[in-house]
Amino acid sequence: MKTKLTLAVAAAALATGAGSAQAENLTLCWAAWDPANALVELSKDFEAQSGHTMSFEFVPWTSFADRMLNELNSGGRLCDLMIGDSQWIGGGAENGHYVKLNDFFDANNISMDDFIPATVTGYAEWPKNTPNYWALPAFGDVVGWTYRRDWFERPALQAEFQETYGRPLDVPATLEELKDIAQFFQGRDIDGTTVYGAAIYTERGSEGITMGVTNALYNYGFQYGSPENPYELDGYVNSPGAVAGLEYYKELYDTATPPGSSNWYMGENIDAYRSGQVAMQMNFAFIWPGVHADPNVGGERSGYFPNPAGPEGQFAQLGGQGISVVAYSEKQDAALEYIQWFAQPEVQAKWWELGGYSALRSVLEDPGFADSQPYAQTFLDSMAIVKDFWAEPSYAELLLAMQARVHDYVIAGNGTAQEALDGLTEDWTEIFEYEGKL
Repeated sequence: MKTKLTLAVAAAALATGAGSAQAENLTLCWAAWDPANALVELSKDFEAQSGHTMSFEFVPWTSFADRMLNELNSGGRLCDLMIGDSQWIGGGAENGHYVKLNDFFDANNISMDDFIPATVTGYAEWPKNTPNYWALPAFGDVVGWTYRRDWFERPALQAEFQETYGRPLDVPATLEELKDIAQFFQGRDIDGTTVYGAAIYTERGSEGITMGVTNALYNYGFQYGSPENPYELDGYVNSPGAVAGLEYYKELYDTATPPGSSNWYMGENIDAYRSGQVAMQMNFAFIWPGVHADPNVGGERSGYFPNPAGPEGQFAQLGGQGISVVAYSEKQDAALEYIQWFAQPEVQAKWWELGGYSALRSVLEDPGFADSQPYAQTFLDSMAIVKDFWAEPSYAELLLAMQARVHDYVIAGNGTAQEALDGLTEDWTEIFEYEGKL
């Protein structure tokens, strides 16, 4: 591996502008999805200004973690820049996969105070809540909801819903109201087609059902651990509220989702919604630009709302990623140039315009932001209520345990919610005991 430029030399090289350093071909690794296409377009400006060229390695979400974590764990040199998932930050830092960026940020006047705090904690920091940065917040994302506004506004359906539930058919304020709406639409005839209530995350193979069920668990009282000891799990992971939240998610799946939706994640939910199968879909916010532009469900036909509240508060599962310089890259100086370029406010503003979700406060707090897109306010409201999954180096083991326990109960119907969460508590405790954290 080539010796990395010192941060001071790298900063000086960046400050002299395009053309002063040897032109490099940088490879950026990320997931294969719509925002990646927007980043390709955005990066053309970097190529023109820097003299470097950009290549991209995009991998479908269902195999993204396996492919890229294998690349990092093997010390591979495919990726110079990695937009890694938020949960990878602990492993990226502790295993030496990512370059620590503190000195580089200081030398180039890049301040984490300029980014939405939740994205700094979620995408950049390790250990959490310490000023140790391993990434620049790159793509803000969060689970929210899309709904068929045109169906909700039909007078006949409004009248029937009002008579049945005693309230207007409108955006739900609580998870219970969401379930009522989903059950109201379940099996209903809309324009000669049988439709269903909601598409929710149920996929077992990667992270899907975990990224879905947490939107209920958090709001019913689930916590990852004791506030005094984050690895003290019993009574928090499997609390009575957490059990009620898991039971809620199973009931929603059993009574208000399309047949055959036992292994759905982002793509399947998008397809179901765009094809007119469901009244609502759970999905990450990245889909909203595509929904708005869709010829079948776009424009005024769709609306957007944050994950509704539960008995213990209103939270939503954080998605999104930070961009890191891979420690095994032989082109770290040029990769740092890309980070510096990407952090500029004008670049971040264009990133939003192209369909990327900037985490820069000057973009999101601009007075015109909330009205810039029909989903912009929902994005702001959602990013204000985020929680995230474990970001420990053992993230993969923790995730696999939750995927199995939750899917076996919610989808396969095995055992009880209490048994599922008791088992998960045991699984996670064993992992942390093995690591010496308990």
